[in-house]
Amino acid sequence: MAGHSQFKNIMYRKGAQDAKRAKLFTKIAREITVAVKESGDDVNTNPRLRLAITKGRSQNMPKDNIDRAIKKALGSDTDNYESVRYEGHGVGGVAIIVEALTDNRNRTGGSVRSAFTKNGGALGETGAVTYNFEHIGEIKYPLATASADDMLNFAIDAGASDCISDDDGHVIYTAFEDLGMTAKQLEETIGTPENVSIIWKPTNMIMIDADKAEKIMKLIAMLEDDDDVQNVYANFEISDADMQKLASAG
Repeated sequence: MAGHSQFKNIMYRKGAQDAKRAKLFTKIAREITVAVKESGDDVNTNPRLRLAITKGRSQNMPKDNIDRAIKKALGSDTDNYESVRYEGHGVGGVAIIVEALTDNRNRTGGSVRSAFTKNGGALGETGAVTYNFEHIGEIKYPLATASADDMLNFAIDAGASDCISDDDGHVIYTAFEDLGMTAKQLEETIGTPENVSIIWKPTNMIMIDADKAEKIMKLIAMLEDDDDVQNVYANFEISDADMQKLASAG
């Protein structure tokens, strides 16, 4: 879901928004359920739960959905999910990380492997591509929230490590362990963010052409459509000319 943000507008135009939002809510609910089962339902002592709820709120997830996920986790008939990370390469040598929450490793692994194979990629061993990324926190705000200078100051005051502002909005980065604290302070100062996540941020980008980018985007879309997959990250970029070609094709 990160690492290919410049392509999200194209991908969103190709999909049904309501269906995507419902699937997103299901994935956030699963994250909430897992967090509660791991460390209880107190957000003050469970940072994973606090982060999941913050993410749900940032995506306008109804409070009833959040409450149901918590109650489900406190029950005795909840499915047992585990976190699994898959790593591989797509066409053009693009590095891809897939994060999943699953109650059946065989099912999820088979589905992820099939998606890679069908789109010209291949799965690798754990650790095969993570050196191309850094594991950090990401907080997003709309452009209208504040000026670039003000947002940078807000971010620094909240303990963030960086803030990037462009026409798409403001993206604030934090150390992995600081995300919850920084997100909470920013919310108290300037309001609820658009999104709060722990991400794999690419540090080594690969330039590919429009044809390869189209295949990578199809692979990412197939992976994200899997109910078990929570996040997908890739380290590719394309030229403005090829970007226009993709936009026209969409």
